[in-house]
Amino acid sequence: MEILGYTYLFIFGLVFGSFYNVVGIRLAHNESIVFPRSHCPHCGHTLTATELIPALSYLFQKGRCRNCSASVSAKYPFFELLTASLFTISPLLTGWSKDLPVALVLVSLVVIVSIADIDSMIIPNKVLLFFGITGILLRLFIPTVPWWNGWVGAVTGFIMLSLIAILSKDGMGGGDIKYFAVLGLFVGVKGIVLSLVLAAVLGLVYGLFAILILKKDRKEPIPFGPFIGAATLIIFYFDEQIGNLLKLLYI
Repeated sequence: MEILGYTYLFIFGLVFGSFYNVVGIRLAHNESIVFPRSHCPHCGHTLTATELIPALSYLFQKGRCRNCSASVSAKYPFFELLTASLFTISPLLTGWSKDLPVALVLVSLVVIVSIADIDSMIIPNKVLLFFGITGILLRLFIPTVPWWNGWVGAVTGFIMLSLIAILSKDGMGGGDIKYFAVLGLFVGVKGIVLSLVLAAVLGLVYGLFAILILKKDRKEPIPFGPFIGAATLIIFYFDEQIGNLLKLLYI
């Protein structure tokens, strides 16, 4: 039965990942996620059902539009497979427990925000509002331990990023601030503090890689949302292990 469950999660992850591509890109441009139908951004060709099969359509069409042969970005199948993979490994890390729906919602938030931030350097307010309300409802029915941890985590995340934005003279975007507040509901006080530290480390490592290896301009802005999301997922999934490591280092 568990194997069947993992299979369902992988398939659902592919489907939702495809939908999250639409949500992240369109909401970042303040467009409807319903109309118009999915289409080629180069020639406007409306995609058929066979062209919308997550990951497989990209593979079968060799990464090109069937109508105009324009190249299709690899980010579409990447995020579809990423969502499917994260959905599938979630029960391996949280168990088939009440924490699983929390993990799946968190994965969804992180993927959508990452797509939007990479595409347009924007974290849409509509996404944060939806997942903020969803996170509040989850914490009412699936509270953290202790129960106040998620609520205080949200406030802590908001205050931390607001202070950084003030001290850095708007070096931190408003979307990042609100994003951290929502994430605090999922990982609590300690988790959101560790997420900030880890996100900064991940961002620094990528920045050095981009400058030294990819030869990017050091003044070129880097979307911080994906690093925030990756750090938060790591903290959420491995909270106990990280806590034990910190205790060991402290001793």
